[in-house]
Amino acid sequence: MAKLKNIVKQLSDTDYKAIYDSLVESNAEKSAHLLRALRERQLSDSKIMVELGVNSNAYYTLRSRLNIKIEEHLLQQMESPRTDILRKVANLNEVLFTKKRTITITTLKKLEKDLLDYDLANELTIVYKSLKKLHINSPDHFQYSQLYNRHVAYMLAVDKTEDLLTEYFKKYGNYFLSNDATDKLGLTLLMKEIQNVARIYESHRLYVYQSCMLVFHRLFVEPDDNLHLDGESIEDIFKHVQKIFDTYNLDPLYYHLNLIFEYLKLEYYNHYGVYHQVEKSFEEVNDAAANLLINYPFYTFGARFLITKIERHLRLNTEREMYDENEVLFEDIEPDQQDVPKHTLHVVYRALGCYYVGRYEEAAKLINGLLNDVSLKRFPFVHMEVKALLALQYCMLKDFELFNQLTSSIQRQIRLFGKDECENVLLFLKILKIATSEAKREKAKKIMQVVPKFKLLKLNYFAPTTFIRMDKEFVENLTAIDAPGS
Repeated sequence: MAKLKNIVKQLSDTDYKAIYDSLVESNAEKSAHLLRALRERQLSDSKIMVELGVNSNAYYTLRSRLNIKIEEHLLQQMESPRTDILRKVANLNEVLFTKKRTITITTLKKLEKDLLDYDLANELTIVYKSLKKLHINSPDHFQYSQLYNRHVAYMLAVDKTEDLLTEYFKKYGNYFLSNDATDKLGLTLLMKEIQNVARIYESHRLYVYQSCMLVFHRLFVEPDDNLHLDGESIEDIFKHVQKIFDTYNLDPLYYHLNLIFEYLKLEYYNHYGVYHQVEKSFEEVNDAAANLLINYPFYTFGARFLITKIERHLRLNTEREMYDENEVLFEDIEPDQQDVPKHTLHVVYRALGCYYVGRYEEAAKLINGLLNDVSLKRFPFVHMEVKALLALQYCMLKDFELFNQLTSSIQRQIRLFGKDECENVLLFLKILKIATSEAKREKAKKIMQVVPKFKLLKLNYFAPTTFIRMDKEFVENLTAIDAPGS
């Protein structure tokens, strides 16, 4: 909430009035009331909720929508100067065919300066192409020919870099589910390729693109490299990128990419367990969580935020809040079954939210839907993990027929890969088997003997069973299950 309050306080009077009037005109009275409360009064969140007559879930929705409204307004203001430049480039032929040569060259030189400030390579090639023609009989023709060629090459380099980013985060999704060495090598090669492209040009845009990948790679693909790096530290990269954002504060792309680096800061602090900084960053990213999950697949693997989110819930003992949060978080997210890693993570996260409020049937329905909608055969260990999570729901529902069918299927997979490769799933099933066994003696004690062994295992691929809190309540719920025939 702190970020939204600060933004509202820092709005100019003109911007504030324009946003407030817009909300009133569109009958968004509660959003307008919230805006005024944040701007003009020093009220706590709980008092604002009472005034608005809403619960915490609805308040979260209002807050997010107000944040989006403010961003849209500010972005509109930012785009005006840039749009004016682009309009002038689009109407360049009008200048070339109607103005005197001296005026045309002066206009083009002014456009060149403005376009360099915005780092608009595509439009610069049009300007240099025109300057090259106008200087066909002048010694300057060679200079503009070189500039034209260089910016054509630079434009292609920017396009290539954007393609490399997109390919990297698509491949990361597969690596996230597989932890396959070949996938990891592919990610490392893509990172080296983007660094090679960025070295060719002194470009802040290429630096920012490269940093999106480099920081993510150091955190989630090769974290050990952080201990012996010769290049910039992650904190230095954050400072450098922020300086670029501050310098080119009218660039709409940088305005949006700011969320990526807020997210990367959150993951950086979380990676090193600096939890007081995690809390500062978490609120800012969480306010824009739906936006991160929907609109940024070409610049990061936003679904990874859900892992950080559930780890935080488990750390703070607030996992029961997930279910209500998810109603808002996934309200505008359309399922994309073709993006298997992202879809898998989304569904599992929602299923865990159901599990923690005792909605086992809803959780089972979500997981069954996932298993029917996408093929996880390429990711056999995750496939077993997801089925093990489903087995837990059947166990809690006391549907022993489906439970036995599913566990038999998982055990067949375990035999294919070997017990040593699937020890985590094997131990998880052992806990469930103890819970559903006909023998009633010392069930809790037997389960508690297995739990520490399960917790000691460290897995490098997505393992939903590790997000099940195995505490006293978990054991009590399992031991309360009446086995078939008992």
